[in-house]
Amino acid sequence: MQLFSRPASAARQPAQSPSPGAARRIRKTGVVAAAAAVVMALSACGGGSSPQNADGPVELRFSWWGGDKRAQLTQEAIKQFEAENPNIKIKPEFGDWSGYWDKLATQVAANDAPDIIQMDEKYITEYSSRGALLDLSKYEIDTSKLDEAALNAGKSEDGLTGIAAGINAATILANPAVFEAAGVAMPDDSTWTWEDFEKIASDVTAKSPKGTYGAAAYGTDEASLGVWLRQNGKSLYTSDGNLGFEPSDISEWWAFLKQLSENKAVPTASEVVEAEAAPLDQSGLATGKNAMAFWWSNQAPALEKASGSDLKILRFPTKTGSSADAELWYKASQFWSASSRTKHPEETAKFIDFLANNVKAGEALLADRGVYPNSEVRAAIESKLTPADVKVVKFIDQIKDELGEAPAPPPKGAGAIQEIIKRYTSEVLFERLSTDEAGKKAHDEMKSAISS
Repeated sequence: MQLFSRPASAARQPAQSPSPGAARRIRKTGVVAAAAAVVMALSACGGGSSPQNADGPVELRFSWWGGDKRAQLTQEAIKQFEAENPNIKIKPEFGDWSGYWDKLATQVAANDAPDIIQMDEKYITEYSSRGALLDLSKYEIDTSKLDEAALNAGKSEDGLTGIAAGINAATILANPAVFEAAGVAMPDDSTWTWEDFEKIASDVTAKSPKGTYGAAAYGTDEASLGVWLRQNGKSLYTSDGNLGFEPSDISEWWAFLKQLSENKAVPTASEVVEAEAAPLDQSGLATGKNAMAFWWSNQAPALEKASGSDLKILRFPTKTGSSADAELWYKASQFWSASSRTKHPEETAKFIDFLANNVKAGEALLADRGVYPNSEVRAAIESKLTPADVKVVKFIDQIKDELGEAPAPPPKGAGAIQEIIKRYTSEVLFERLSTDEAGKKAHDEMKSAISS
């Protein structure tokens, strides 16, 4: 299942499959529980640490998640910063997504948080609202060249607690080679509807070898649901931290997925579950088993490399056939945040300013975390990007005038929403629940998750 199965913020999230799924649900629940522990710890500890001025070198700890490539690029950025700031040393701490949040929650609860923290949209509200993150607006960080939507994504009533590290958008990635082999024309993404999507995907399946489908299934991430809701006048969350839709809205989303499955536009339920457990380079799109799949734009280069094909980035279909109604938005792929208890807030802010605004940082990081939010850095490094990365940058620029309003940020407890969506998608596909039953149960669980 590939619709946002790997969030923009992660090189690869742990996948879920039915048998080991229970264990993984426990682990994901553990993240939420750990975050709750942070809440209590912060409440007990009170405010942040007093800044300290050091006569000698200052050491800052910097944590992020990601693979080996990200580690290599990020450490090159650190090297460039240290060359310009010999009195500040950056100690890297990194690992994969699966253990990152448990570790961070434990560190924050123990008053041992890294100074600089790579933060995700799912958790920034949770940490910000409990006083764990520094208000960066109080320090010298230039935000004048950042895309407005990306900048606003890091703002809340708690201040500016995150500077976007990259921006991306929800996309459909298509493999023209699979279309060509099936003898089906590529869609016009500026005019296609959801009905067109279904017909095109079904045609590709019918004209392809057994096991090859027109599209991957959706239903593994809240972003896919968010696009659907926005196109239907609703939203995933409201600005006051509640759900912005009713059970019937998510039921309709699942009803269309079932329709796609019945018409063989997407894989069978068992194939969907199997695909969910596959890493990116073994996904249906990467292996040529899917003509189309729903991914974040910043994942296009890795998928193109894995597939060995020249992939095309498409807009979402719409209800009206007009790309202006796709209701896409710029999403902050990750944020640069800082611990509210750092003993060196000025130096921490200086490093974040470097990451956000310095061309040398841009030349080191390139497009690993998405398209650079700083427009001047983006232009300066374009010649150094791979053709696949340039393709993503052009897509991001292409849709700029078609974007809808930025969605409300995920409220506290939103880290549990993705797991709820994935679980009930499986219940629907395996016909263990009707779409109406799944909609009611999922809505109740989501409501409980963000209100607890």
